[in-house]
Amino acid sequence: MEAWFLADRETLAGYFGQGFRINALSMQPNVELIDKLDVFESLKAATRNCKTKKPYHKTRHGYELVGLIRPDEVRRGSPTHAARLFDCLAKACAHIAK
Repeated sequence: MEAWFLADRETLAGYFGQGFRINALSMQPNVELIDKLDVFESLKAATRNCKTKKPYHKTRHGYELVGLIRPDEVRRGSPTHAARLFDCLAKACAHIAK
């Protein structure tokens, strides 16, 4: 889930606001290639000095952020896993709609 957040850096920056350090995030455009520990460390570093929110925490921020990130950005940043999930969801929704 957190790797998907890195795919939508703009939403992250808007959510955490003043003090967010976008340059602390990995520059790897394919978030599937970023080590899980590096994802968490970069989120922690990027949010360390935020004025309106505490540093990133999975249960404090993660569930709200997952509802804010833009699916197109996530699909672009996660071309295998997110794309496959979104395709399966679209097929399931189309099947239900019939």
